[in-house]
Amino acid sequence: MKVGIPEPLRGYTKSLVVEATGNTVGALLDDLDRRFPGIRFRIADEQGQLRRHLRIFINQKRARSLDTRLAPDDEVQILQALSGG
Repeated sequence: MKVGIPEPLRGYTKSLVVEATGNTVGALLDDLDRRFPGIRFRIADEQGQLRRHLRIFINQKRARSLDTRLAPDDEVQILQALSGG
């Protein structure tokens, strides 16, 4: 499936969009980490939770956990959340 990569993580992928596989968000991150070592840690923490400053959307719907199911034709977008004050 196609995975959109935000600017802060493109140092790992060198690409705006990459191909990856997995039947859950966690499996997808594992596949990305095999191909781009270190990227998973930037997206999920040691407790298996998505990091607060990142959002993952599947077909434009927000995924809230690593257990979220994926289909082979899904489009996944990883976004960096912005905050201000």
